Amino acid sequence: MTFDRPIKIAPSILSADFANFGAEIRAIENQGADWIHVDVMDGHFVPNLTFGPAAVKSFRPHVCTFMDVHLMISPVDPYIEAYANAGADLITAHVEAGPHIHRTIQTIKATGKMAGVSLNPATSVESVRHVLDMVDLVLVMTINPGFGGQDFIPSCIDKIRCIREMIADRPVYLQVDGGINGHTAAQVVRAGADVLVAGSAVFAGGSVDAPEIYGNNIRHIRAEAAKGMIAESGEF
Repeated sequence: MTFDRPIKIAPSILSADFANFGAEIRAIENQGADWIHVDVMDGHFVPNLTFGPAAVKSFRPHVCTFMDVHLMISPVDPYIEAYANAGADLITAHVEAGPHIHRTIQTIKATGKMAGVSLNPATSVESVRHVLDMVDLVLVMTINPGFGGQDFIPSCIDKIRCIREMIADRPVYLQVDGGINGHTAAQVVRAGADVLVAGSAVFAGGSVDAPEIYGNNIRHIRAEAAKGMIAESGEF
């Protein structure tokens, strides 16, 4: 995938209808989703249990855009190859998930996939400084991971801004996940984010039988994010 900076909306299918994933994925892509975000949780690193490699493999034929797989699991290294084989385009691992984040990133890269690194709200930005030349994406969690629908943690705005400065002109995406909606989208984009993960805010009120609501939600988030871009450029 060619790197570009325009804002991307990456709906988290953790908020989709679990009985109808294929149709849900097609619906949100048809309604303007840029990426599909898959939250993998193990009940150990985070207090929830979601998708194994077999589930991710079953999603893959329905994804026409880009499948972004976020591994909230520990240990993470033994499972990277399985998720790569399942069809992930990008695999993100947490800096807190193990003692050797360089090795984890190298393991992802060895599969031929793009690599991301994530950090939780209370984790210092310094934890990712020395891997910025290795990764394709940095994911800032703006909630404590585990469940959708949580409130955005405002102190993460400064963290996003700091990481944007650290990334500088590197071809590295800055993704945010947690409490993203029309209100917070502008704030995180103003701070430097360019990939917005949204679950509840995309899927609220819609269904595969009423996909236009997904489209309205996505367009609303994108429009509010654009206001953040204007403000960042000084044109607001």
